[in-house]
Amino acid sequence: MAEHGRPVAENGAREHHAPEFDEEQTDFRMSELGIEDGVTFVLFWILATVVFVQFFTRYVLNDSLAWTEEVARYLLIAVTFLGATIAVKKNTHIHVEFFYRYLKGRASRTLATAVDVVRLLLLGYFIYLSWKILNLMGNQRMASIDLPIGLLYWVVLAGFAIMFLRAIQVTWRHWRQGYSDLEKTDDAPRPTT
Repeated sequence: MAEHGRPVAENGAREHHAPEFDEEQTDFRMSELGIEDGVTFVLFWILATVVFVQFFTRYVLNDSLAWTEEVARYLLIAVTFLGATIAVKKNTHIHVEFFYRYLKGRASRTLATAVDVVRLLLLGYFIYLSWKILNLMGNQRMASIDLPIGLLYWVVLAGFAIMFLRAIQVTWRHWRQGYSDLEKTDDAPRPTT
């Protein structure tokens, strides 16, 4: 007997099962890695090291190094924007599947194409805004280290530029294969990449 879709044991207690995820397992291939993957990986481990140094000096030595907080913040920003390039490349940013479940055929394809175009327009606009901010703030110095804050803004600009280029690749792939990853249904062919 099932209660609210959950199996019930003979003694009346609900059985608890671990959630099952319907995710396809993919094989890891080094050839799929881009340069942004390697740079993000290195920056992530530099960030982890700086945060460890910050934690160790603050809580173990009780004498915090002032520069670690600012550097950790800037490294986190860099990892965020460069990591976002990986998500664009793999087309794994969060999206709403609600409409795609109910729209079929041409309507679903039109909406998916509109999503690709709007993504390109937004990323292009973000590149423009990043350039403007870089020109305004690029010569200012960091508070705790004598380096220009423009280094961080260059990383943000590069992140948006790489996202834009990867979004072009994703849009081209969707156009060439005739469907978007958003349109995946049980009867639609699965993307190869």
